[in-house]
Amino acid sequence: MAKRVQVVLNETVNKLGRMGQVVEVAPGYARNYLFPRGIAEPATPSALRRVERLQEKERQRLAELKGVAEKQKATLEKLATITISMPVGEKDMLFGSVTPQDVADAIQAITGETIDRREMILPEIRKLGTYTAEIKLHPEVSVKLNIQVVAD
Repeated sequence: MAKRVQVVLNETVNKLGRMGQVVEVAPGYARNYLFPRGIAEPATPSALRRVERLQEKERQRLAELKGVAEKQKATLEKLATITISMPVGEKDMLFGSVTPQDVADAIQAITGETIDRREMILPEIRKLGTYTAEIKLHPEVSVKLNIQVVAD
């Protein structure tokens, strides 16, 4: 059985591990592929200390982002309903539909908070009425909002 070497990954590699993780690989794979491309480095004590410092900084950054997301959630929960005016045709059908960008613009107009439209889970809105949207502010923080669509 071949000897395996421990390496510290400098970037995420599919089917091998995430950045900063210590993994065991075949010596030839490390020497011929991972090291020359800068994907990994030998798992020396100094490399392990550096990785630990980077992981601590990342944990602090994620904690800050979660705090910001919690503040945004508190602001958004104060809104009972967001009202969006849209032009309508026959049978209360909208011309087009309400998009996540429309909702993000309405939230920004009301609260001043900038919300990324890609973080919204929005049902298809093609008629007048009240709908529920979910906004993921952080992987651990989300908020549900009521959206009322009214005629222009």
